[in-house]
Amino acid sequence: MDTTEVLLGFARTLRHAGVAATPQQVQTMLAATEQLGVTAPSGVYWAGRLTLCSEPDDLPTYDAAFTAYFQDVPLRRRPSTPSTPRRVVVPFGADASATGDGAEPVEHALASTVEILRHRELLALSAAERDELRRLLALLAPAAAPRPSRRHRPSRRGEIDPPRTVRRMLRQGGEPARLARRRKRTKPRRLVLLVDVSGSMSPYADALVRFAHAAVRRRPSSTEVFTIGTRLTRITRPLRHRDPDAALNACGRAIPDWSGGTRLGEALKAFLDRWGQRGVARRAIVVLFSDGWERGDPALLAAQMLRLSRLAHRVIWVNPHKGKAGYAPLAGGMAAALPHVDDFVTGHSFAALEQLVEVIADA
Repeated sequence: MDTTEVLLGFARTLRHAGVAATPQQVQTMLAATEQLGVTAPSGVYWAGRLTLCSEPDDLPTYDAAFTAYFQDVPLRRRPSTPSTPRRVVVPFGADASATGDGAEPVEHALASTVEILRHRELLALSAAERDELRRLLALLAPAAAPRPSRRHRPSRRGEIDPPRTVRRMLRQGGEPARLARRRKRTKPRRLVLLVDVSGSMSPYADALVRFAHAAVRRRPSSTEVFTIGTRLTRITRPLRHRDPDAALNACGRAIPDWSGGTRLGEALKAFLDRWGQRGVARRAIVVLFSDGWERGDPALLAAQMLRLSRLAHRVIWVNPHKGKAGYAPLAGGMAAALPHVDDFVTGHSFAALEQLVEVIADA
């Protein structure tokens, strides 16, 4: 792909994320990258940062968008802690001398469209807002915290390492030597996502699968994604595509029961028999996205949730209806599964999905 097209695509992503990258600024960025050399990732980063960011509030958004767009490129960034100046907005028609000495400046909170979109119900989004939401979902980075491994690594502090200590003593003819120490290695904890794509979850399915795509992009080797409805479908491989739209199209072709019925107990049993019991769910963080509607036997779902809770490190259930006023888990499937769930969270908005990222990281 042409370098100019890559940079123009990054500028579009930045605009969707809320940074006003004007055409003039984009032209300046292209000229700056030619001077600095696009072969160096740090040159691209600073060329875009110095030309596309108009105010200090744009810097965190720019960093998140750059990391998501150029995720595979290692960067070395200089630390920057710019001080945010106080923003003073004078009402239209007011006298400019009102902000002079002895007068109290008037500040108005300007509502950001992105901030409003973060708390909007996914069901109530327009077509334009859904496009904006897709850009924001691509910036998420769901990942589980690492877990201690059985293997060790040398360390200056920690428990005594007997084999290395004995080898040091043998090299010195049996004389006492300095004690060698070790510390346990860490390895990524597996993250397993089970997404309900039945008819009752169809308004949320697109956003939830895109959330799963962001998780696979973050850690491809330690993330597994399945869809549950009338059957179980593994969609980890289609979600490894870099482009979210192409990944969603591939998933649509791979999922035969999209917007179909709901048999959570049977689908969960198929997952545990074929994948979970063999190691996918062992010591993993398992996240289920479902409203809990079950056409099968709720007792089967309760039995499978009990199996899952014994295998997994933590079980998180995401129900979009939990964020609605007056909600109670009265559905048969939800009532059967809830006793075996560690965290019961909502997923009705982008802000709720951001909170889910924190729950996964803290599990």
